[in-house]
Amino acid sequence: MKLTVLSRRRLAVPGVLLVSAGLFAAPSTAYAADPATAPRLIDEHQPRTVVLCAGAAPRMSPLQEQTWESFSQNWNVDVAQAFHWIRQALRRPLAPGSTVVAFSSGAAINGSPLSGGYAGSKATVRFITGYAALESERAGLGIEFVSVLPALTPSTELGAKAVAAYAERQGVDVDTFVQSLRPALTAEQVGKSVLEIATGGRPDHRAYTLSAAGLSPLG
Repeated sequence: MKLTVLSRRRLAVPGVLLVSAGLFAAPSTAYAADPATAPRLIDEHQPRTVVLCAGAAPRMSPLQEQTWESFSQNWNVDVAQAFHWIRQALRRPLAPGSTVVAFSSGAAINGSPLSGGYAGSKATVRFITGYAALESERAGLGIEFVSVLPALTPSTELGAKAVAAYAERQGVDVDTFVQSLRPALTAEQVGKSVLEIATGGRPDHRAYTLSAAGLSPLG
C-alpha cells in the first residue's frame, strides 16, 4: 500500500508503510507545516493514503504560567499541517478511493489543562477533517477523511511528559498514575488501527477514539 506519512515536525515520507513492529520509511524529509510541503510531496508521491500526525510537544504547565507563544505553538504546527495537507488533498485532488487520516487527540474531548492550547488545536484538527469529508462528499471526489483521537499513553515521548506532569499535579508518582491508564495504548495498536481505516476495514465513520481496546466510532 502506498502511503505518505507525517510523524514529527521533521518527517520521513515513505513510498510504503509497513505496520508490524513499527513504521518504515524511505529517506525524504520536509517540514510538515510548511505550506509548500503538501503540494510538492503529494505531486511527487501521488499517495492513496495520507496519515497526518505531525505535532509540536506542548509546554506542560498551567495556564497562568503559559505565554501566548507557548500556548499557541500547537496551532502553528498541528493545526497548520492538517490545514495545508487536507486542503491540498481536496484541491489537487487525491484519486478517488484515497484516504486521509488525521490524528487528533483524546484531549480534544476531555481537555488538557496543563498543555496550553493543545486540546483546542486537536479539536480543530478534527473539525478540519470533518469539513473536508463534507466537501469531498459534495464534490463527489470519493476521498475519505477520517480523524483519530488516541488516548493518553506513556508509550510516546509526548505522552510520557504529559503523564509525568499530571502525576506531579495529582501528588502521586508516575508508576501510580500510569496504572490508572492501564491497559495503555501501544504504537503497534496505533499502526494496526490506521491500516484498518486505510484498507476500508471499518464502517463509514468520520472520527474514532482509539484506546487499547481499539477504535470506537465517535458521533
